[in-house]
Parts: sequence; structure tokens; C-alpha cells
Amino acid sequence: MKNIQISLWDDRETHILQQWQFFPPTPIQIGRSPEREIAIDRPSISRLHATISYTTLRQGGGYWELSNQGTNGTLVNDLSIERVLLTTGDRVKISPEGALLTIELDVVASAPSAPPSPVQPAICKHSDNPPNILFCQHCGEPIAFSHEIHQYQILKTLGQGGMGTTYLAWDKVKLLVLKEMNADMAIIPKAQELFEREAKILQTLHHPGIPQYYDFFVAGSRKYLAMELIHGQDLDVYVMERGKVALAQAIDWMVQLCDILGYIHQQQPPLIHRDVKPANILIRTIDQRVFLLDFGAVKEIGTLGGTKIGAPDYMAPEQNNGKPCTQSDLYAIAPTLIFLLTRRNPAEFLELYPDGYRFNVSSVPGVTPQLQALIDKATHRRPLDRYLTAADLAEALHQIS
Repeated sequence: MKNIQISLWDDRETHILQQWQFFPPTPIQIGRSPEREIAIDRPSISRLHATISYTTLRQGGGYWELSNQGTNGTLVNDLSIERVLLTTGDRVKISPEGALLTIELDVVASAPSAPPSPVQPAICKHSDNPPNILFCQHCGEPIAFSHEIHQYQILKTLGQGGMGTTYLAWDKVKLLVLKEMNADMAIIPKAQELFEREAKILQTLHHPGIPQYYDFFVAGSRKYLAMELIHGQDLDVYVMERGKVALAQAIDWMVQLCDILGYIHQQQPPLIHRDVKPANILIRTIDQRVFLLDFGAVKEIGTLGGTKIGAPDYMAPEQNNGKPCTQSDLYAIAPTLIFLLTRRNPAEFLELYPDGYRFNVSSVPGVTPQLQALIDKATHRRPLDRYLTAADLAEALHQIS
């Protein structure tokens, strides 16, 4: 009987973070989802990324086999594989930028039922590190942190606003964003509702363009939300720092945004984001992928309305009246596109026509009659005269040349 021992190494491959032992015929699932036998919470790893199974031979004995299930691929001894037999000493990379696992077979163990203990790394003194870095180049642990909240070490403040403060935090495994609700906001029922709603909604959503939910808790009378850290810039900052965006790039980003909105609109019941604007659209640096942020204003269709939430320059007329619908989110894509192409407030392009205000960007260089027509339809005063679904708008964007 060949038991298998799997070791997870730190990014510098200097020490083992955790070890597991399994015995035939136990199937082993590896992925980002916490219910996997080997759960590794990293963005490049799929929720189910690889499986290891044991096959018993008729003449006795058997073998362990690894199969790739992840979209980013799995490498064994630096070779991309779909299926391979495992042997002692194999180095398994769960996605090229993911985690390193090493394999040992027939490891002596006291009892199959005894859970493996993580191997404790040697204590590092964090010496000889360059200035102004957060993590030790020798052990990979934080060099210093300001304080702890719950199990999270606070490395630095990312931003502060009226609702709360966001921190860069470390939970001994990964970097993440920790949002703290301000004490003065905690006494306002509506503010509490929005903060808790964001946590509740994120917990139910699983889309590559939505930050992953990690945790929600109360500590010291304040509420906290822990979520995935995305390395990038929101479109508001991106455009103000870098200038206008090329039409092809702007359309690509809006098509990606349509995919995210289509996903939340297809939930049961459908969800409306209600705050689609450049500041809530983040572009990941590594691959230019779009992420939609800030789900505190999300509303389920069918619930009582009346509250006006959203950015005025990106808000559809019915949303301004407290009666949003899924087409309200799609409306916001047009003024967002205008901002990307012009680096100007989209309200500057509003003109009064007999049927109401409309965006007129026909004089903007590069805006074709076809694109002006798309903007007109996306922002029609009546929701039923707009693109009815995110897929419809995405298809129209694809047709823009």
C-alpha cells in the first residue's frame, strides 16, 4: 500500500508551510475552494485545479495519478501536463504562478488516522533586508506590522473614506484587503445595512471578475470585511494618471464589465449593482482583467425601493427616482466609456433634446456614428428601449470598429 505525502512550500522554496498524508484509495482534490482536501487560497489557482487518484492493480499494489482540472494549467517537473503518474521527488506546480508541491510515496507513518502536523519553519530574525519592503526576503514573513485585528496583521493603510478604512493585511498565508467600518458610521442603520449587505452578497458570488469573499466579523464594536487583494488601479485613477484610453482597449474593458454584470443579473433573484462607475472598476495590472468593486449598494429585484444610491453622472433616470432595474447598470457603461475616451466628466456631453437629455459625443475624435448610436440606445430614457441584457450590449460593443 503506497501512502502519499504532499508538501506545500513557501514561494522562495526555503521551508515547508504544510504537509498532508493520504492513504489509498482516498481521492485528493486540490484547489482554491476551502472544501478541497488540499486547499490553497491563491488567485491563479482554480476552485478545483487538480485531482490525485489511486488505482489498484490486479497483481497487487497500485499507483497515484495526477490530473489537471485548472484553467491555468499544472506543471510536473516543469512540464505542462493533463495526466501523469506520480513518483517520489516530483515537483508539482499548481498553475505556473501558483504553489509548489513536492511528492513522496511510501512515507512511514504511525497510523492512517493521525492528521499530519505542519512543519514549523525556523525562526527568522529578518536581518539584511532592503529598506521599505513589507516581507522578509529570507523567510517571506512580514518584517513588521502596526497591529492585529482578529487573526489579521495590519501592514499598512490603503485608503480612508467616509464609510471606513481599508487596510493591507496578512493572515499568515496570503495578503488581503480588510475593510473597517468607521465608528461614526456604525451608529447609522443605513450605513450598517450597506456594509453588511456587501459581505452577504460577496459571500454568494463566485466570478473571476469579482473579488473573493474571505471573512466578516465584529471586533471591538466595529465591523470588518476581509476580501481578495487585486493588484491594479481603478479606472478613475488610471485615466487621470495616464490619459485617454484607446477605443479598442476601452471596448474590451466594457465587454468584460458586461460579463460581470450579466452574471449578477442572472442570480436568483437578479441583483442590481447600482454603483457602476470608473472608481468601482479596477484593472488588474498583470493581465488587464476587469474587476467590479463595492457591492454595498447591491439590490435584489423585487425588494422595496425608494432609496437613491449611485453616482449622479453615471445614474440612469429611473435609478435617480429610486426605481433601478438591471438596465440601470447597463446605462452606466455608456458614460463610463465616454470618460475613458475623453478623460472628461460625461455630464459635459449632456444635451437637451425634445425627449430629454442625451449624451452627444459625435464631435469627439474617433467616435463613429455607430458608437454614438450605441451610446444613444444604452442611455435611452426608457429602460425597455435600451439593450435589454448585458449580453446584448456586449455583442453591440463587439460590432464597433
